Amino acid sequence: MRNILIVCTGNICRSPMAEGLMAAALPGRDVSSAGLGALIGYPADPVAKELMREKGIDIDAHRARQISLDMCQRADVILVMERNQRRAMHERYPFTNGKVFQMAGQNGQDVPDPYRRPREVFQASLAQIEAGARHWVQRITKASSR
Repeated sequence: MRNILIVCTGNICRSPMAEGLMAAALPGRDVSSAGLGALIGYPADPVAKELMREKGIDIDAHRARQISLDMCQRADVILVMERNQRRAMHERYPFTNGKVFQMAGQNGQDVPDPYRRPREVFQASLAQIEAGARHWVQRITKASSR
């Protein structure tokens, strides 16, 4: 698994934070993010940038991108934040069936969208993303060592 794509709605809050965490934990792999309804060209949300800076991860250069057919074809695994995003991926790109999973799916939970919400909501979402990232880093590392 060399190419990991992380998807949320606007690609300015959840997926950039997840991308930063996963990229830091999986050096040498292509970790990217996109949105199903991206705010194309927008930077990551200021609260997301601040929380990631506190973890020693810089996402200042991030700019939101809209998901595309090419991105989905290149991805070995696609991680989404919500069940409805997983369904949307399968509807738009049926060939992704079998490689789209929820970021925090091991807990059976959706990661709530913190967009335009207080810092505490961002922190709660980030805590779920971190737990999901630990799970996926372990799975990807294990799968790659076979």
